[in-house]
Amino acid sequence: MNQLERKETYDNHTFEDIKHINENGIEYWYARELMTVLQYAKWENFRKVIEKAIIACENSEISVKDCFLDVRKPIISGKGKEEFIEDYKLTRYACYLIAQNGDTRKKVIALAQTYFAIQTRKQEISEKEYSLLTEDEKRFYQRDLTRRGNYSLNQTAKNAGVKNFDKFHNSGYRGLYNGETADDIARRKGLRYREDILDNMGSEELAANLFRITQTESRLKRDKVDTEKKACDTHNKIGKIVRKAIKEAGRNNARRFTHT
Repeated sequence: MNQLERKETYDNHTFEDIKHINENGIEYWYARELMTVLQYAKWENFRKVIEKAIIACENSEISVKDCFLDVRKPIISGKGKEEFIEDYKLTRYACYLIAQNGDTRKKVIALAQTYFAIQTRKQEISEKEYSLLTEDEKRFYQRDLTRRGNYSLNQTAKNAGVKNFDKFHNSGYRGLYNGETADDIARRKGLRYREDILDNMGSEELAANLFRITQTESRLKRDKVDTEKKACDTHNKIGKIVRKAIKEAGRNNARRFTHT
């Protein structure tokens, strides 16, 4: 009995077992691995489901490139020649859209719809739910969001022409922290060499940095920035705007995590 025939054995662990995590802690799935789990025998048929999911992604005004990363995998053909086959790196949301557009006659499709919907929801919490978290829980939640945000920002910055990412990120830090670089912030916090400053911030400071990250990415895309200098200038400008907003909300709040 092959994997496609073992319908009763599928559960939530099935999708966790084929999940991958990159060096930045971002999770993803390969389309061809998901295809097998969802009981599609031919790529041509599954490719049609992916195309429908991509249209749904476009209609939701979410970046298709961020959710469906086109990759090519090398294989050795029957004649011993190296060939490349089409595949995708999929986000959790992309997997959800694929499940939504899959063959609903298959029990595993219904399971996939439930799994990816619930797991996607777990990454989002309401304002009321957030208010009930402890400071450590808030910090952990915000840290996860900043990690994901930085990954997305890096992809956008790369498309905008950024090559020196230390310079790019320090431009944002300088704006938010009144001229301080990441190294300056680390020294002020008394951190050891190579300790991540974001791992040593409270929930409010992380939230401020997340706002800087998301707003910078949005501005880079909206203004169609295409040079490293413009990208750095944009990041610095957004950092200053966020700092100003914090100071206007309450000077003591600004002093809590930035030097004056």
